[in-house]
Amino acid sequence: MKWLLFVLIVAPVIEISVLIWSGNQFGILPTILIILSTGILGAFLAKKQGLKAIRDIQNQMKNFEAPGDAMVNALFVFAGGIMLLSPGFVTDIFGFLFLFSPTRQLFKPIIYKWIRTKMKKGQLIVM
Repeated sequence: MKWLLFVLIVAPVIEISVLIWSGNQFGILPTILIILSTGILGAFLAKKQGLKAIRDIQNQMKNFEAPGDAMVNALFVFAGGIMLLSPGFVTDIFGFLFLFSPTRQLFKPIIYKWIRTKMKKGQLIVM
């Protein structure tokens, strides 16, 4: 519940603050162009990485392997794509970090720890 408060209140305040600062430093038009450019580039990269993630899941299932790591990758690509489509510089930074495999590796231990905690509490069941 705490993270929901952060996402709905604190994150937009940070984004608006950074956008206002950027508008003052660089001007309104360059700021808008940067936001549009990152949105278009992000959509392209998210589609490309998303299709790769789907292929990886299909290949692992075809080989009768559990697609655990591929599913986590797909989750990151999905979250990164959504972040890149939302206007703002902070979400764009995290969106790009989630899209690329080397930087995605930095966040995976956090997700795996969260999944293990949920499984121990019985809130998540894997069959």
